[in-house]
Amino acid sequence: MAAILSGLAMGVLFGTGLLISGMTNPANVKGFLDVFGEWRPQLMAVLGVGIMVASLIFFTARKIGHPLLEPVFHWPASTKIDRPLILGAAVFGAGWALAGFCPGPALVAAGALNPLALVFVAAMLAGGWVQRVTGR
Repeated sequence: MAAILSGLAMGVLFGTGLLISGMTNPANVKGFLDVFGEWRPQLMAVLGVGIMVASLIFFTARKIGHPLLEPVFHWPASTKIDRPLILGAAVFGAGWALAGFCPGPALVAAGALNPLALVFVAAMLAGGWVQRVTGR
């Protein structure tokens, strides 16, 4: 139960950060990618802070050896950069650029009943289902 409440608290904190930073607004993401137009640099700051926080968390996690609320960490099984990873990253990036959403902000915006986010989340869930069924 503690792990569920901890996860819920972290999700609320993450979602609040996305709202405050404006990353649930697709125009900010698309503006960041529009380097030759009206460039919006906010996303660079959000990404930079995210990298710093994640680096501290991973460094600490490796030092303590096991999580506080679980018996072991669940690290990725594979660390190789292969064709499926590159293709998946390209599809993710294209979808992100076209829609202006990535999964986290899309879920927050869908929670606010943003119609575009609801369509994005439905497509994201469908893509996850296809991946699970096909194993690709």
